[in-house]
Amino acid sequence: MAQPSLPATFRDRTVTSPEGASIFVRSGGSGPAVMLIHGYAETSDSWAPLAASLAKSYSVVVPDLRGIGRSSRPAGGYDKKTQAADMRAVVTALGHDRTSVVSHDIGIMVAYAYAARYPDKVERLVVMDAPLPGIAPWDDIVRNPALWHFSFRGPDAERLVEGRERIYLDRIWNDFTGDRGKPDEATRAFYAAQYAEPGAMRAGFAQFAAFSQDAEDNRVFQRTKLTMPVLAIGGEKSFGAVQAAVMRNVATDVCEAVVPGSGHWLMEESPAKTVALIEAFLMDRAFA
Repeated sequence: MAQPSLPATFRDRTVTSPEGASIFVRSGGSGPAVMLIHGYAETSDSWAPLAASLAKSYSVVVPDLRGIGRSSRPAGGYDKKTQAADMRAVVTALGHDRTSVVSHDIGIMVAYAYAARYPDKVERLVVMDAPLPGIAPWDDIVRNPALWHFSFRGPDAERLVEGRERIYLDRIWNDFTGDRGKPDEATRAFYAAQYAEPGAMRAGFAQFAAFSQDAEDNRVFQRTKLTMPVLAIGGEKSFGAVQAAVMRNVATDVCEAVVPGSGHWLMEESPAKTVALIEAFLMDRAFA
């Protein structure tokens, strides 16, 4: 087993966001731009299978969200509207303007805010397996006991998890996978080490603490529905068709896909199927 890794040909740099964060980003390939936005309990490395495939035909932009991976960990700014501005700074710093956006987990919250803030800058939007704060059926979703970690934060939570990051993350990985062997051991060890870095758990918990603000922002964004094509992908053993139901509340042109047998961790559990779905959508081809 090997840890996830973006192609060795990808270049890395750090972009200063006007919102007070330093965003680590890797990029490679050539052609139309596609930005990949990762989620929680992972970093941008989670996109390894997709980035390698897309780089054959696209300019691929792969940032770490603020507070995660090799990006900086400022005290605030973890609401997704602010992080959308981080992503815009990355896109323009790399010389792009319009991009497609592919996202997973908390990344879909940032991607939605990005598409809502900069609708004329998004060609196509892919969202995978997560809710949007404040958007139905959000109130029902957050009652699920499996989402205990949405409210687990604060100084005492940080003290409890310090030195036990792997135990905490294993619970999240195990609760949402369709295959207890995925993510595999090397992948788990790789991410656990990054989340054990000083300040990383505080910053990670801050992503969840911002949900109340995200809900307020999303209710405003929702007043103007997205018009770009949207692909909503759910894992059969996770969000499934609910992902498309969420997106139809905020967008007018939504395609639906459910990955058979997969839980939440689509890049680890069903990479070939998921990559094929995304590539077909980006190329405006029909997919099964």
